[in-house]
Amino acid sequence: MKILAAQPLAEFKLRLGFSDGTDAVVDLSDFAGKGVFQAWVQPGIFEQVRVTDFGAVSWPGDLDMCPDALYLRATGNEPEEVLPGLTRSLTHA
Repeated sequence: MKILAAQPLAEFKLRLGFSDGTDAVVDLSDFAGKGVFQAWVQPGIFEQVRVTDFGAVSWPGDLDMCPDALYLRATGNEPEEVLPGLTRSLTHA
C-alpha cells in the first residue's frame, strides 16, 4: 500500500489518500512528544509532512512512518486482512 497524498490537520492528525482509493483521517496525537516524535511539538514541524517516492510520509529530521501501519490505523483492519499470506503463529528459534 502506498500513500499518495498527505495533508496535515490540527491536533496531530493527517488526511491521507492511499493507492487503493481509501481517504481517511489518521490521529497521530499519541505519538506527539514521545521519542523521535518529540520534534512534532516544535511549531511548524508536523505541518512539514511530505509523501516520499516510496509512498510513505516523512518529516524533517529523517522522521518517517510506514504506509502499511498508517493504512491499518486508518481502516481499522487487521494485518492479515491487508497483507496476504501473513499469519500469526508462534515459532521456536
